[in-house]
Amino acid sequence: MTLADGVFVWLGLGALLAAVLPRVVAGRPLSLPVVFLVSGIAVYLLPLPLPVVDPVEQRLMTEHVTEVCVIIALMGAGLALNRPVGPRSWASAWRLLGVTMFLTVAVTALVAWWLLDWPPAAALLLAAVLAPTDPVLASEVRVGEPTRDEHDEDEVRFALTSEAGLNDGLAFPLTYAAVALAAAAGAGWSADWIGAWAVEDVVFKCVVGVLSGLLIGRLLGWLFFRTRATVLRLSEYKEGFVALAATFLSYGLTELVGGYGFLAVFTTACTVRAAERAHGFHNVLHDFVEQVERLLTAVLLFLLGAFVALGGLAPLTWQGAVTALLLLLVVRPLAGWAGLLGGRLRGRERWVVAAYGIRGIGSLYYLAYALGRQDFPVPERELWAVVTFTVLVSVVLHGLTAGPVVSRLDRRRTTGSDIRPGRLSRPFGMASGRRRGAPDS
Repeated sequence: MTLADGVFVWLGLGALLAAVLPRVVAGRPLSLPVVFLVSGIAVYLLPLPLPVVDPVEQRLMTEHVTEVCVIIALMGAGLALNRPVGPRSWASAWRLLGVTMFLTVAVTALVAWWLLDWPPAAALLLAAVLAPTDPVLASEVRVGEPTRDEHDEDEVRFALTSEAGLNDGLAFPLTYAAVALAAAAGAGWSADWIGAWAVEDVVFKCVVGVLSGLLIGRLLGWLFFRTRATVLRLSEYKEGFVALAATFLSYGLTELVGGYGFLAVFTTACTVRAAERAHGFHNVLHDFVEQVERLLTAVLLFLLGAFVALGGLAPLTWQGAVTALLLLLVVRPLAGWAGLLGGRLRGRERWVVAAYGIRGIGSLYYLAYALGRQDFPVPERELWAVVTFTVLVSVVLHGLTAGPVVSRLDRRRTTGSDIRPGRLSRPFGMASGRRRGAPDS
């Protein structure tokens, strides 16, 4: 028996578990990500001849594998959202991006600078890579399959899913800010980089990312639904892998012209969704993307567990652990609550959205990406330890609590105890007049 044979066995078992476990853990205080994370730790604690998992030494591979997982998740999120984009309809998302995200980054950077005694560039990098949220790691708090009804999404799930779709792209300018600061000042501080960063990394790349996503999305929407050539109208066929084509095409073309591919992929997905909002082809695309995403997430969390078992948290100091816990338990919830003040969400729903700023695969990607572009004045393994610990705690904490918390909100809304004038009382995920995910007839 060779090592490759064992790897094939584990891959097969992992794929089977990824298909079976969601039904096994449904309705229980347990989640698929937690199972694979714990499995990775448990398997690598056994005396077996397993390959070494080290994102520090295998930085490039880590960057590209997590990159693929993130862009596929972004496509899935955009295809699932029923609500048309607008200043009022997406108000929760704009608040979470414009207020919550930047409050979280600013306070986390200050905490890292003060508590960890890290230089400004390293403190900003830690805050930037921990900025993206990742509801895929707690499926109860994300939007489900596409439906025909654009008002079929409860505000909690919509807010968290739309936030994740957008801030995975908007974390890039913050990461570039940390890279630029480290290049300009090393372990010190300088403001010389801000002008060029604001013009190129904020304005230009964001604008190109959004415009590219809109253009590609409209072209694909026309090809999928409106072209007169039946043989080219892909919505006539049930080929879900077309979603991967849209994902990679949008991402690759946008990166080639210098924009943010993450923003482009999410924008493309939302634009394709808007091209023919009620068509059942969206369910075909979404279901395929969700399956691929589930497999990739399972593999990556298993490998993250392996990294932990092999000593990935050894460089973690108590200050690093406290920084991570403060982010998850204090900084993000309070910043989320502040950002949602005056919005549609009230009471318990506001606190749920504020608290479930889940950290996951996106954080691993941004750290690998940044460390490949610039040296930072702190040990790489210490940075990896703090980020890994944050993701580890987030996966376990949010994964185990999401089900019970959302179920309680469901029950309150069903019984009418949390209904206010002018608000829908339909429970989370319940479609209006149609089974969720049913295709067109």
